[in-house]
Amino acid sequence: MLNTTGDLLERRLRNVTVKRDAANRAVWVELDYTQRPCFSTEILTDIRTAQHAICQTARTEFEQGAHDRLLFQVLASTDARTFSLGGDLTYFIELIEAGDREGLYAYAKTCIDIQFASVTHYDIPFTTIALVQGEALGGGFEAALSNNVLIAEESARFGFPEIHFGMFPGMGAISLLTRKTAPALGRRLIMDRRVHTAEELYEMGVVDVLAPDGEGRSAVLNYMHRHAAIAPGLHGFQAAVDRVMPLSYEELNDIVEHWVDAALQLSDKNRRLMAYFARAQANRAAGITTAFMNNSVQTSRWTDNL
Repeated sequence: MLNTTGDLLERRLRNVTVKRDAANRAVWVELDYTQRPCFSTEILTDIRTAQHAICQTARTEFEQGAHDRLLFQVLASTDARTFSLGGDLTYFIELIEAGDREGLYAYAKTCIDIQFASVTHYDIPFTTIALVQGEALGGGFEAALSNNVLIAEESARFGFPEIHFGMFPGMGAISLLTRKTAPALGRRLIMDRRVHTAEELYEMGVVDVLAPDGEGRSAVLNYMHRHAAIAPGLHGFQAAVDRVMPLSYEELNDIVEHWVDAALQLSDKNRRLMAYFARAQANRAAGITTAFMNNSVQTSRWTDNL
């Protein structure tokens, strides 16, 4: 059934592959970085295109009462070393130095459009899942958090590098973390400048399922298999969570406004430190393995020399 919309779910975009998994009533959205493993404007456009197709298909099937309708969406990366290193820092620097407030806002708005669609599961009984292998930093961590379920392999690493260069994660982190854990703990995760292990975040309740290395995809399949049979209860529970801890688009947008204002006020020193992290993103694209985030002591040494 629905051959026309079904075609939408078998797409190879430049930076994203969308593939329907009929056996598990799921669709996989796999990030396939052709350049730096960060959220460039091009990859954001591809993600929005994928979301539109998935929303159209899932909503149509739900409204028609299809017995094999889509129940799950999985966001993953084709690179087991890197889920995402976050926002496009090189692009941010260009916009900041040009004083381009509209450009910064447009980029951030695209991000929260994606996050909001994911966390609200397209306003239908549906479940979004993130599979994190490797590093999920900054906007990559935010993207993972925006899914209803976060599954991570044991070696996965999470962190917010923004505070190192005078910024904060402004595209959903604060709102999304406080839906999963205590506000004080969410503040600590954003401000402590540390890289956190998947096991740490599992103990905090941020990661929902912890999988052995190399078994993340199997863990996703197991999760979908177990929960497909109880889909009404699962989706009812999600609806209850949405009611108790609602997330409004206006909240996300207001925080974006603060993020843009903060970006435009960055000092030369902070922009140089942001450029350091931008080079780390470029190094990863070139196959050079470097620590994208270090501890606060090491970072203070960089800052002293800038």
